[in-house]
Amino acid sequence: MSRSNTITFYDLTVSTGATISPFVWATKYALLHKGFELDVVPGGFTGILERTGGKTERLPAIVDNGQWVLDSMGIVEYLDEKYPDRPILLSDTSKALLRALDTWFWNTAVGPWMFCFCADYRDLSFPQDHDYITRSRENMLGRKLEDVQAGREDRLPGISAALEPLRVALKESPWLGGNSPNYADYRIMGGFLFTASVGKVPVLADDDPLRDWVERCLDLYGGIGRHPGLFPLFGLKQRDGDPALFVRAAGMGGIYKRNTGPESTRAETESINR
Repeated sequence: MSRSNTITFYDLTVSTGATISPFVWATKYALLHKGFELDVVPGGFTGILERTGGKTERLPAIVDNGQWVLDSMGIVEYLDEKYPDRPILLSDTSKALLRALDTWFWNTAVGPWMFCFCADYRDLSFPQDHDYITRSRENMLGRKLEDVQAGREDRLPGISAALEPLRVALKESPWLGGNSPNYADYRIMGGFLFTASVGKVPVLADDDPLRDWVERCLDLYGGIGRHPGLFPLFGLKQRDGDPALFVRAAGMGGIYKRNTGPESTRAETESINR
């Protein structure tokens, strides 16, 4: 057991004080899930190596009773192995499923959202971080940040529409972890909170079915997801010619408990046999 129940947590923030990294967000949730109090070391993108005494140039990072632990998945595995008596974050079975879900979500939403807000991302960072973010991100993207971000109003509806698998997953289960949240919820919510930290325009419709899950995630652990420096996620409007922001009709595919006998499927059978 941790002697003091407090773990040192290295945060990564922008000028509003809000955490920005999706991985740091997920780690913050994971530590609170385990019941720890956080001794937060704040800071921006530059100076991480100095803040951590040369231990790392990337975050998240924690220190538990003098032991340094790096990397978001490394921290989760450490917490579950070191503290098995506290609520589990990720079982061996769910670990592989999370990797698939996380890869899909990053490619479908988090990466595209980064392209939609990369100039805002730079502008909201601490002044001393602007040059680093501009240089490093433009090297990765091969274009000016303003050029990458341009036209986001045409891309955001499609990103919203592509989140349907997540809506399906949460249709009958309150959490991705089942009856209670686990690291899968925190990992995916980290992507939404990254977007809320830099997204000066909303990315989801006000009536998106994901709203219930998002709001409950924001409220966890004393409302850590409701930092005043975050921007609203909801309020995206559908324009003429945009794809539907989400599917409003009842699902016809995937895993649904909808066959309770011939009467329950008769209308669908008649429809496809016309």
